[in-house]
Amino acid sequence: MSVEALRWIHEPEPRWDEAKARVLGGAPKGAFDLRLLASKPGTLLPGTWWRAERGARVVGYGWMDVSWGDAEILLAVDAAEQGRGVGSYILDQLELEARAMGLRYLTNLVRPSHRQGEQVAAWLGRRGFRGSEDGRLLRAACRP
Repeated sequence: MSVEALRWIHEPEPRWDEAKARVLGGAPKGAFDLRLLASKPGTLLPGTWWRAERGARVVGYGWMDVSWGDAEILLAVDAAEQGRGVGSYILDQLELEARAMGLRYLTNLVRPSHRQGEQVAAWLGRRGFRGSEDGRLLRAACRP
C-alpha cells in the first residue's frame, strides 16, 4: 500500500478512545505502559498527538512531548499495517513537526520490557538515531 494515501491529523484535544486502544494495545507486549492511559474512554491525554489515517481507519499514532528544545517522540502502528511504510511516514511527519517548532533533537526510549526492543532500536538506528549516555535514542531534528 502507498503512504501517499495516508493523512496526518493533529488531535487538538487528545483523548483515550477505541482507536488508540486498538493501535497501542495491539503493540508487542511491553512496548507501552498503558496503565495510565487506558483508565477509561475519554480520558484526556498528555503531550501532543497526531494520527495517521488511511481512508476512515486510524493506522497509527505519533506523539510528542517537548522539553528544553528537544522532542521526545513515540510512534505506534496498527499491527495490520506494519511493514507498509506507516512507521516511516509517522517518523517523517514527527520530524517535520519538530523542525517547524525549531526543536533540536528527536529522542525515543525503547522500554526494556519491549519484546521487540532490539528490532525497534535497530529500525530507529537505520533512520539516524544513535544511543545517548542516558539510554535514549537521539537524532537531530533537522537532518541534512
